[in-house]
Amino acid sequence: MRENTARYPWFKKEDIDAFFALFQNNLANFVIIAVTMLGLGFPADLVFGKVIPGAAVAVIFGNVYYAYMANRLAKKEKRNNVTALSYGISTPVMFIFLFGVLVPANTLTGDPELAWKIALAAAFISGLIEFLASFTGKWFQKNIPRAAMLGALAGVALTFIAGEMLFTSFEMPVVGLFVLAVILLGIVGRVTLPFRIPASLFAMIIGTGLAFGLGYADTAGIQEGLSHLGIYPILPSLAVFDGFQYLFGAMIALLAVILPITIYNAVETMNNVEAMKAEGDDYDVRECQAVDGAGTMLGAVFGGLFPTTVYIATVGAKKMEAGRGYSLLNAGVFALAATFGIIAALSAIIPVAVVAPILVFVGISMVSSAFSSNSQKYYPAVAIAMLPYFANYLMTRFDNAAPDAVADLSAGIVPLGQGAMFTAIILGSVTVFIIDQQFHKAATFAFIGALLSWVGLMHAPGMAFGASVDFAVGYLLVGIFLGTYYLKDIKLKQKQKQEKSAEAA
Repeated sequence: MRENTARYPWFKKEDIDAFFALFQNNLANFVIIAVTMLGLGFPADLVFGKVIPGAAVAVIFGNVYYAYMANRLAKKEKRNNVTALSYGISTPVMFIFLFGVLVPANTLTGDPELAWKIALAAAFISGLIEFLASFTGKWFQKNIPRAAMLGALAGVALTFIAGEMLFTSFEMPVVGLFVLAVILLGIVGRVTLPFRIPASLFAMIIGTGLAFGLGYADTAGIQEGLSHLGIYPILPSLAVFDGFQYLFGAMIALLAVILPITIYNAVETMNNVEAMKAEGDDYDVRECQAVDGAGTMLGAVFGGLFPTTVYIATVGAKKMEAGRGYSLLNAGVFALAATFGIIAALSAIIPVAVVAPILVFVGISMVSSAFSSNSQKYYPAVAIAMLPYFANYLMTRFDNAAPDAVADLSAGIVPLGQGAMFTAIILGSVTVFIIDQQFHKAATFAFIGALLSWVGLMHAPGMAFGASVDFAVGYLLVGIFLGTYYLKDIKLKQKQKQEKSAEAA
């Protein structure tokens, strides 16, 4: 629905809920980065003086640019209900860079600062690849069925967002249940809360109070967090360029990690932009992928080593009726938080269980949108596209800690979870085209699945020729099988045409 307007507001009340949802999502990532790097032995002055400010630069850049894009779209379509795209560090990619790039670099060099430089170079290369990949974004958006893309996204939303955050909420039962009820009442039910306080803000204030009042949260964490307060200037660095000589030298094997995860990131952005198109805000996917790539490269120049993406939380922000203000506010707050070391303090004061229910809402909104944005006949395609991420969740959470348990449950969990985004899109697309009886397109996606499996982008732990032969053969067989139905249809149409010609004669 379009609304004629003479003015697109800089900020409105609905932006507050969306801001807290986006801020806590980014904040959680920043906290994980800080805790993990400190635990791995990286010095605090590097983590809080270089990595966090550099990552913040990427977040600031993207949030400001996407607010600009929202304003441009609002003017073009003469609407005041345009929602800016949510943006930040890609959580799955963040873990890959922490444990698949930074840790190996640190192990090989034995020098945390040098390992950081190598990871910076890897992040810069990742951003460059995504920037270049943006030129194909429109083609992918046009040719990959919406049900497949949104189904893949819904799989992420249900497992890693809604499911994971619901588990976290229940770690503090009284707090988690109460905050979840506030979110459902204020955002889903649209019921006015006391003093007309936005639901997210009300939930965080009351939830934090309950957590400390009931003894769920330890006040000692506050003192530790406050100890990191200080001035951390956001300055560019040549460290990224120092890392190139090592990345293309002794650490060349890392490129096999960087390429597939960058392709994943580009697809994630494409899916999230497609989700917003389904909600009524049609952004240019190519420009968005270019912005994500540019933001990643810019962050690397300032010391941040984590690729960025358009967030799945955008749909939740749209449901909250946010505009561009939440994005601008997020940029401003992170500029201050990174400069003065506030991130560590906030993460210690506000328990994760207090903000987790907000992401539960974001996740269920995305799952709902995946179904409501597609015709009912495509529901099976949406559902099958969601399933690889159940395997990916089990693999990610339990395979390292309890590989025997995962293997005993099913030997198919790990290969199904490897390259889940690609598998979801392939299976979803094949299903859509079978439903539409476009067997040549279904066969084409099966053949693509065979190629991706052969080179290791699906069903394999890493890239290599012949990485997953069994799966490649399986997809190849499916493609041939579906191709026979396409040829059968061609022959049938030719026969019908000949019969009509004979009758006419």
